[in-house]
Amino acid sequence: MDVKRLLLLIPLAVLAYLLIVQWNQDYGQAAPEPDAPAITQTGDAVAPSEDGLAVPAAPRAEAIDGEMPEATTERGSSRELIAVITDVLDLRIDPQGGDIVYAALPQHRLSLDSERPFVLLSDSQGRSYVAKSGLQLEGHQGRIHFTPEETEYRLAEDEDRLEVDMRAEVNGVEVIKRFTFERDSYAVDVSYHLANQGETPISARFIGQLARDNSPDPTSGVAMGMKSYLGAAFSTPESRYEKVDFEDIQNGNFANQDAQGGWVAIIQHYFVTAWAPDQEQQNLYYATTDSRDRNVAAFAGPSQTLASQGEATLGATLYLGPKVQERMEAIAPNLELTVDFGWLWFLANPLFWLLDKIHDVLGNWGWSIVVLTLFVKLVMWPLSAKAYKSMARMRKLGPEMQRLKELYGDDRQKMSQEMMKFYQKEKINPLGGCLPILVQMPVFIALYWMLLESVELRHAPFMFWIQDLSMKDPFFILPILMGASMFVQQMLNPAPPDPMQAKIMKMLPIVFTFFFLWFPAGLVIYWVVNNITSIAQQYVITRKIENDPSIGKGMKTKG
Repeated sequence: MDVKRLLLLIPLAVLAYLLIVQWNQDYGQAAPEPDAPAITQTGDAVAPSEDGLAVPAAPRAEAIDGEMPEATTERGSSRELIAVITDVLDLRIDPQGGDIVYAALPQHRLSLDSERPFVLLSDSQGRSYVAKSGLQLEGHQGRIHFTPEETEYRLAEDEDRLEVDMRAEVNGVEVIKRFTFERDSYAVDVSYHLANQGETPISARFIGQLARDNSPDPTSGVAMGMKSYLGAAFSTPESRYEKVDFEDIQNGNFANQDAQGGWVAIIQHYFVTAWAPDQEQQNLYYATTDSRDRNVAAFAGPSQTLASQGEATLGATLYLGPKVQERMEAIAPNLELTVDFGWLWFLANPLFWLLDKIHDVLGNWGWSIVVLTLFVKLVMWPLSAKAYKSMARMRKLGPEMQRLKELYGDDRQKMSQEMMKFYQKEKINPLGGCLPILVQMPVFIALYWMLLESVELRHAPFMFWIQDLSMKDPFFILPILMGASMFVQQMLNPAPPDPMQAKIMKMLPIVFTFFFLWFPAGLVIYWVVNNITSIAQQYVITRKIENDPSIGKGMKTKG
């Protein structure tokens, strides 16, 4: 297969690969979303965790002090959950340990045509995914059972801050576990306020865990190939963003790490849950499985000694919400890297930054994509112009190329030599017809990942029938317009001399249209606008070349 044919097949292969991804994202099976658990909860609805919050042995004993007891057991199968409702969060907290066992996001719907909120955390038969936090207290085994002041808390319309306190007394230590919520914030400050009423010092340690089973991602289903990542991630000063998939956790392939600051997260399509401890303290990061075979990604803060009659506060920040870079940057360094734009991140990141700035002005993501496309086209204008000039020359000099083909048709080597001389003389790039598509492919793939990963585009309307830019056009109008624009653009190109290439080129508008039927509407908008601007540019250049008498002046007309 020659180079020209290979270059023609590259965009087809890439599009076929992305089509498989998109098909699986649209039609993959996902577990149904659970309803919010009732405040009074029984063991049948939310299974009690049988694992404690034990910390594995530190890889360097001197890095973290204090006793590390064996795994302990959560007791009790019936308890009254605590409801906490803010403007952006709807949570249920289990007083046995103080874990968040349910989290819904009222600002994010389950689907475009549903009024139900998206459920991020739940502990039900369909999915077990919880955010656990515990206090490892010297001399105490098992989870602490807290007594809340109330069973339901709501952030009032005239309030910007809500505190939820739960109290307990453990071996002479008064413990207050406090959850602090802010208006319009997905970050929850979780802290333990300790007062040692005993006569002897005691050590304490904060532990944060994220426990999730292997159920599929409800926002993207089961995908193949370039799917959105579902798994754990860690960040330390030595490794800004390290993925640890569930298979590695199950196989015990993650080595414990000591680090100052950092964070631990479980990532899925559009949403993330992350523990971010104090960035000035030394933390132990680890991954393991619990007695329910869930994947656990966790951290443990340093042990602190609480003197007799002394007080201390231990805590960390829990983020549970959409992967919005601006919000996550404010929580911990590098947490915004959980918005994973794939291997072309160096293109996708600046493209999204520019798209976001355009949106700040226009207020519509669809029109922002249009303007972004025009900007990208402007940047690529010189390269595209060079390719279109080459194609226009080939179109004008087509009769001479056909004459050479007929003259040396039986001698392929001689014909190739004469054709190369002809190309050099007339300044023609024989691969110019493929170049515009090939140049666009990296940008196309980067935009695909950007639209796939950006929660801002989830359920974002454009106009008329396009009400979700992250989903396919429900009436397939945009893909048909895209195919028609490709057909018009093809009419401006010279006919390839190779019959096989000519057949492939004629098929491209149909093949691309079929591929784009299932692509996100935002991506198709980019391609349609890019095609229209390319047609205008190519038309002007072609007319200019055809009207230039100096081109092909010495062209022969007879064999």
